[in-house]
Amino acid sequence: MPGFDPTKPYNDLPPLPPGQELETRAVLKLCIEARAALARLKEMGQTLPNQAVLINTIPLLEAQASSEIENVVTTTDRLFRFADAVGNQADAATREALRYRTALNHGFHALQRRPLSTGIAVEVCRIIKDADLDIRRVPGTKLANERTGDIIYTPPEGEALLRDKLANWERFIHE
Repeated sequence: MPGFDPTKPYNDLPPLPPGQELETRAVLKLCIEARAALARLKEMGQTLPNQAVLINTIPLLEAQASSEIENVVTTTDRLFRFADAVGNQADAATREALRYRTALNHGFHALQRRPLSTGIAVEVCRIIKDADLDIRRVPGTKLANERTGDIIYTPPEGEALLRDKLANWERFIHE
């Protein structure tokens, strides 16, 4: 991106839809592969005496992968060990990754009642962060490499701008 500086708020984040075609030949070929893989998974799942084991494992693994994007690192072993634990025996990273699973489940059930929206996204973020938050009002958010401290990305700033970007996102997904 010409002129992109990860240390400055990316307020010029372009509106959706993107200027280029999303459904390229390569993407459509990958969709065919994904559909075939899902069919194989469904077939294999039918051989399990208790499919809930598989269904409950996938969100845990997704939670682990998603939390790693935010530099929250835990092990699969710790996630499974504390998945059903009551209380706060797990370390902070494991607790946060488990909140990702809870948030994913909440979002899934919310979508059965109403369409995807900024409101659902805020609810999911509240669960992940375990905080009563809303659309960011104060500047200063930066994503940094935890090891080096290097700033990787600075998201757009300003509540009005963020609400405008989120409204654009909603229109895009519903059109």
